[in-house]
Amino acid sequence: MKSRLSIALALIAATVVSATAALAQDKGSVDPTPLPPLANPNDPKLGAKELFARKLLPAAMPTRSIGSYARGCIAGAEQMPINGDTWQVMRLSRNRNWGHPDLIALLKRLSVKAHKDAGWPGILVGDIGQPRGGPALSGHASHQIGLDADIWLTPMPDHMLSREEREETSAVMMVRPDRLDIDPQVFTPGHLMVLRDAAQEPSVQRIFVNAAIKKALCREAKGDRSWLEKIRPWWGHDYHFHIRMACPPGSPDCKGQTPQSGGEGCKPADLAYWFKDSIIHPQPPKEPPKPSHGITLAQLPAACKAVLNAPDARQ
Repeated sequence: MKSRLSIALALIAATVVSATAALAQDKGSVDPTPLPPLANPNDPKLGAKELFARKLLPAAMPTRSIGSYARGCIAGAEQMPINGDTWQVMRLSRNRNWGHPDLIALLKRLSVKAHKDAGWPGILVGDIGQPRGGPALSGHASHQIGLDADIWLTPMPDHMLSREEREETSAVMMVRPDRLDIDPQVFTPGHLMVLRDAAQEPSVQRIFVNAAIKKALCREAKGDRSWLEKIRPWWGHDYHFHIRMACPPGSPDCKGQTPQSGGEGCKPADLAYWFKDSIIHPQPPKEPPKPSHGITLAQLPAACKAVLNAPDARQ
């Protein structure tokens, strides 16, 4: 019974994550339509995602990551500038380039390292989080407390992208069509260097990549391989990688995860699960999942209500 339940849960998770990955690649708009006002914003059954998605600026409060990566919010978020010498932000219409100041600083450092070590012009920054964190209308279950960020595995071009390019360009798939390994035509030693640079940041707790990318890193990494411990295979993540920071010091309201343990994670037994046919090619549920409003404001940490209702920070 336990084995059948585990398989069922894995299939459901794979289906959900596949849908999420598709949403993360969705094109944006240079002229996004504002969300309409809510008929009853105080409805206790209303999904918190409807409330947080309508906040266009961070809360005018001291910086705090509150709750867990998949159930929380952030006060005093900082915006990642859309342009830097070694980075550009994509999908501006989503307004998801907000995070904890420590994460913003990390992304800037990583962009410089990608330029220096891998020879990339820089990095393309995908979703970080909403101005006040919280659940999003699409694309992510996590990214709620300002400590998660998606980095495209497509190097930044050597020119300033137009607004149209930022909304319409698609990231490059790094995995072979059979899903068993990386595509050597597009995944290069430079990608290994960028992932290594990110994993060697002391404040980074986990990095999520497709299992085929983890497999390639295990095969190709030389010298000090201790950083591989932080690289975790996960569904999707075949055109971007996901950085997750640990809770910053002095963050009593932040509920992080336990540090990685167990070595490099490169043994055949460590990767076997991810290359099962049932995982690579999951069968869709017999019945489509019922639409859900998601978690409510009452199901988030109590402090998130104050974050939601706080005045906008000055910009």
